[in-house]
Amino acid sequence: MIPKILVTKIGFDGHDRGSRVVAAGLRDAGMEVIYTPPWQEIAAVVKLAMEEDVDVIGISSLATDHLIVPKLMVALREAGLGDVGVIVGGIVPDGEEQMLLRSGVARVFHPGSAMADIATFVRELAEQVRARRIAA
Repeated sequence: MIPKILVTKIGFDGHDRGSRVVAAGLRDAGMEVIYTPPWQEIAAVVKLAMEEDVDVIGISSLATDHLIVPKLMVALREAGLGDVGVIVGGIVPDGEEQMLLRSGVARVFHPGSAMADIATFVRELAEQVRARRIAA
C-alpha cells in the first residue's frame, strides 16, 4: 500500500519551507504526495482531499493558522471525509495542541521532529484509514 497524503497550509501563513521539506521527505519515503502552495481555503482543501482520495492531510503552521484546523475537521466530517487522518506540524503551543487533538487531529509534530518518525506515523495512520474504509 502506498500512502497518499495531501500536504498543505490553510489560512494566511505563507511560511512554506517546513511543508516543502516534509512533502519531499514523505515522497522520498515512497508515499504519493500532493503538495499545495500556501494560503489554501478550507473548502479548497476538502475538495482536493475528496478528488484525490487521500488517506492523510498534513497541515503546516508556523503562525496561528493551526487555530482554524478544528473548522477543517468539521468541514471534512460534513463532506463525508471524517475517516481521513489529519496531522499538524509546526509551532503549536501545548494548550493549543490539546485543542487540536480533541478536534480529531491524530498528532502534532513540532520543529525538530525526525523525518523518519513523521514518515512512520503517516504510513501507520494511512493503514488505519484504509482499514476503516474497508470495514465501513
